[in-house]
Amino acid sequence: MTKLLLAGATGLIGSAVLRQLLDDPRVAQVVAPTRRPLAPHGKLINPLTTIETLPADSDWWDVDGAICALGTTRAQTPSPEAYRVIDHDYPLKIATLVRERGAIAFALVSSAGANPKSYFRYARIKGELEDAITSIGFPSLTIARPGFLSGQPRAERAMEHAMVTLLRFASPVLPASARINPAATVAALLIEATLAGVAGKRIIISAQIARAADRPR
Repeated sequence: MTKLLLAGATGLIGSAVLRQLLDDPRVAQVVAPTRRPLAPHGKLINPLTTIETLPADSDWWDVDGAICALGTTRAQTPSPEAYRVIDHDYPLKIATLVRERGAIAFALVSSAGANPKSYFRYARIKGELEDAITSIGFPSLTIARPGFLSGQPRAERAMEHAMVTLLRFASPVLPASARINPAATVAALLIEATLAGVAGKRIIISAQIARAADRPR
C-alpha cells in the first residue's frame, strides 16, 4: 500500500487527482494540505496550512511519492512576482521537502510549451520549474504538459468554457496535439506514473493525453 502527498487538491486537476486517489485501492493514505477543510474521508489526511507557512518538520511529509498540481493564472495573480512564487517557488519547496523525507516518485503538472528559454513568462517559469525539480534527483519523475483543459465548468471563465465546447465539437477532425485534455485523464496518468514509479524522467505531452482520453475504459 502507498502513501501519497497531493499539492493543489482544490484546483481543476488536483481535485480530479484527489477523487481518484481516494477511490484507488492501491493507495492507503492521501496527504492533502489545504487552506480550507476538505470533505472528510477515511484515507485522507488534511493538514490545514497556507503555502507560505508549510511546516517543514511535520511528519506528514513522510510519503512514498507526491503529485503537485499547484498553479495560478495571470487573471488570479496579476503581480509577476507573486505569480512566480506560486507557480515556481512553492512547487519546488514541496518537491524538496518530500524528497528530503525519502519520497521516490514525483509527478508535476506543467504546461504545453514549457521552456526555460521561452520569451513568454508563463512558459519560461514552467520550464524553469521543470529543470529545478529534475535537479532534485527523484528516482522517478513524471511531468505532464497538458494543453487546453476541460473539467467542471467555471462560471467566471465563460469564454474558456465556450472554447472547450467548440474544441470538443471539432475533436474528430483535429490532430491529437490540438484536442482537449480532460482534467480527469491528466489526473489518471499522473497517478499511474506515480504508483508505477518507473525509473527515470518522462514527459507526457498534450497529444498523449488526448489519445489516452480517446481510449475506451
